[in-house]
Amino acid sequence: MSAADRQVTEGIDRLCQAISGDLSGPPVVVGIHTGGVWLAQALRDRLWPQAPLSRLNISFHRDDFARIGLHPQVGASDMQEDVEGRTLLLVDDVLHTGRTVRAAMNELFDFGRPAAIRLAVLVDRGGRELPIAADYTGLQRDVAPDQQIKLEGPEPLTLVLR
Repeated sequence: MSAADRQVTEGIDRLCQAISGDLSGPPVVVGIHTGGVWLAQALRDRLWPQAPLSRLNISFHRDDFARIGLHPQVGASDMQEDVEGRTLLLVDDVLHTGRTVRAAMNELFDFGRPAAIRLAVLVDRGGRELPIAADYTGLQRDVAPDQQIKLEGPEPLTLVLR
């Protein structure tokens, strides 16, 4: 197992410990396309193996099309459970500016009004532009502003710095 693979495994272990100690029952597990879905599946498989996994595509709620262009994998979200009045575990691979999470919450509210949304991220790299913080964080990493850190997968899950 490479050092990068070990980092991912250790981050998932930390997330599982924090989440299982905090949430009393299975939430609606929602992964943000694509790295967040891979991470959400890993968390779901370890914490609530019978729970369905929802996939969120936030392409139409992004506010940075002028800067990064339209993502080529525009598609529909796949919500496996009703969100109305439920606790949601929103999962993403990397938390940076907060704009992805803001877009995800906009998409989630298109499906109803959850009782609560808890955010789990594998990596918090800082650099927030919006007042958004993760409830559960696997790893903290300092990354230069001109670099990106990304989860690649689905098997094996590996962190890549570019």
